[in-house]
Amino acid sequence: MTVHAPIRDDERWQRLRDMIEEMAYLEAEEDQWFTLASGRKSKHFFDTKPVMMHPEASQLLGALLNVRLDEWGPDLVGGLELGAVPLTAIAISTSATDCPRLGFMVRKEAKGRGGRKTSNPPGVEGSSIASGGKVVILEDVTTTGGSSLKALRRLEENSPCEILGVISIVDRAEGGADTFAQAGVRFESLFTLSDIAKC
Repeated sequence: MTVHAPIRDDERWQRLRDMIEEMAYLEAEEDQWFTLASGRKSKHFFDTKPVMMHPEASQLLGALLNVRLDEWGPDLVGGLELGAVPLTAIAISTSATDCPRLGFMVRKEAKGRGGRKTSNPPGVEGSSIASGGKVVILEDVTTTGGSSLKALRRLEENSPCEILGVISIVDRAEGGADTFAQAGVRFESLFTLSDIAKC
């Protein structure tokens, strides 16, 4: 189980769970399964962007995410475009003022330049990672873990950052946790598929 058990006892968790089910989750008919970004077929589909763009849901998401981030203690948070971009903005804007975190994004395909003023490597934009720091990679929905690993490897190869691990909104429980475990990467999610769907 990838959800830190005590977080389920937070009353905000149940409210956000209900909002994710209402705004982000679809279940397909048996003969009309969804094709995921990973290329896999599934009867379960999550689009968390409406949740991240909703005033109440984004506040709940930020609060719960920062409960975990406060324990992990990163200096920087970010991840692969597109899903991690609004999630990063939510995380840094709702963090406590006494433990501010900076945000960054990793482009899927690096352009020929990085951040001109930040000295970031090509494809990494936002706050500077040039001097390193402790990093948590954020992901909206985890299936195989490939997107987060791509962002993580880019940082490992091009910066002195220390990767603390990956936190996702939803773990679809389709192998992502195993992928991270095999790579030696700490992984948590706020929800799993079974929290939302009737599996």
